[in-house]
Amino acid sequence: MTVTAQMARFAVVGAVNTGTYYGLYLLLLHWLPYIAAHVLAFALSMIGSFFLNSYFTYRTRPTWRKFLLFPLTNAANFVITTGGVYLLVDLAGFSDRYAPLVAAAAAIPITFVVSRTIMLRPDTPSKTAERVG
Repeated sequence: MTVTAQMARFAVVGAVNTGTYYGLYLLLLHWLPYIAAHVLAFALSMIGSFFLNSYFTYRTRPTWRKFLLFPLTNAANFVITTGGVYLLVDLAGFSDRYAPLVAAAAAIPITFVVSRTIMLRPDTPSKTAERVG
């Protein structure tokens, strides 16, 4: 599968993940305070995103190692979008209503690279790496 195809699939998974998060958030609001609903919906949608990216985007076997590293993709996205919003609003004079959309769009390629690195990385070191290290 080409990198372009993977990136397109990554975008589809991102859209599904966003919809899943928001649906769960709205559902959980019936029983939980909004922060608890947000955290739980975020965690559940991230788990779903991991499996969708494993099977659909990268066509790789999910492992515990990949599962435990996968939150780094969200951390990368958070850092980039947060920094981007600050740069766009405070330094570039963008509207605070639209800056998050621009920053989120800018984060997609970087988040994709982090995700791809985690998901396609071998679970065991190669023979060459074992000899070198």
